[in-house]
Amino acid sequence: MNANSYNFSASHSLTGQRIGLLTASASRLGGGVSEAVVAQAQLLAELGAEPQVFALEDHFSAADRPRFGKVAVELHRVTGPAQIGFAPSLVQGLMAAKLDCLHLHGIWMYPSAAAAQWARQSGGAYLISPHGMLDPWITSRGRWKKALARIGYERRSWRRATRWHALTEAEAADIAAESGRSADIIPNWAPPPSLPTRTDHGSFIYLGRIHPKKNLAALIDAWAELDRKGALGPARLTIAGWGEERDVAALKSALGSAPPSVSFIGPVHGEHKQALLDRAHHLILPSLSEGLPMVILEAWASGTPTIMTPHCHLDDGIAAGAALRCGTDQHSIAAAILQALSLNEAQWGAMAKAARQLAAGPFARATIAGQWAAAYAKAIEQVRQETPDRKARM
Repeated sequence: MNANSYNFSASHSLTGQRIGLLTASASRLGGGVSEAVVAQAQLLAELGAEPQVFALEDHFSAADRPRFGKVAVELHRVTGPAQIGFAPSLVQGLMAAKLDCLHLHGIWMYPSAAAAQWARQSGGAYLISPHGMLDPWITSRGRWKKALARIGYERRSWRRATRWHALTEAEAADIAAESGRSADIIPNWAPPPSLPTRTDHGSFIYLGRIHPKKNLAALIDAWAELDRKGALGPARLTIAGWGEERDVAALKSALGSAPPSVSFIGPVHGEHKQALLDRAHHLILPSLSEGLPMVILEAWASGTPTIMTPHCHLDDGIAAGAALRCGTDQHSIAAAILQALSLNEAQWGAMAKAARQLAAGPFARATIAGQWAAAYAKAIEQVRQETPDRKARM
């Protein structure tokens, strides 16, 4: 596996380049992927490109459209099962946009097939960001559906990709194992660091999608274990997020036997989300599978230390002292919470400082923007230099 890293230079200008961002959902239903698409669209506009978002229409598309600001968003109606996401007008919409480059965010649905067809017909540059969807935990679920997707369209899409993008070294390895391709490794970026005034001591939060891979049942069991031992004191755990109805119902059922110091407040966005991060003393992400979670970077930008599993792929946080590591089982999570509770003010302050330094340094927007400008420019130039027979590869 050969991973590539780029630095921005004047030769990597994106001015005037029409770049499409294709994803299954451009609303809150897309979870972290849709968050990444919003951020990517804004970044491309700032780099001088002309971004356009293409997505499948869903229940929250209209309500969440303002998050993209002035960036054009084109929604396509789904016919048939929502899990497949077949949108008959999607390819036509992509072709009509006259794109220089198409960037697919997320896989395993019809947009992969549409992107492959666009690449074949247009001969344009085509990038794929799987966003953790080739993680073994993900590929082991719904095996027969993914097998059909591989045969039906994914392998064709993967072969047609000009370049692949990975968030981490671990994801690059997953991409290589599945597709035989190398990937350009570019992490997500953090918001600008802030200095909120902390008044809510003992506040732990989970913030994100309500989904089995987030391992919230183990977190609740760990919290209950500490409560039974009288180890929590006045500490509280707030769970905020959204998810499919069955997953939210499962969470509420688990909370039925949880201590009163645990609460579920549903989805939070914008100022309410930022306020929650600013108040928290620790954010917990006990996930079984992740790409590179934006919520960790958002927490670090707010100076909020984190507790996270190795599956979050952010070992920089452990090394820098901005995060505590936990496993995925109840007892390991409980031990990490106890460790966080044992920190004195100076120790917690050192973690908060380290978190902000990560957000302002290796995960700073300017750093990552340069890498993306170079990656897009390289992909577009690569396609322009390709011979016709290579463009026609299957």
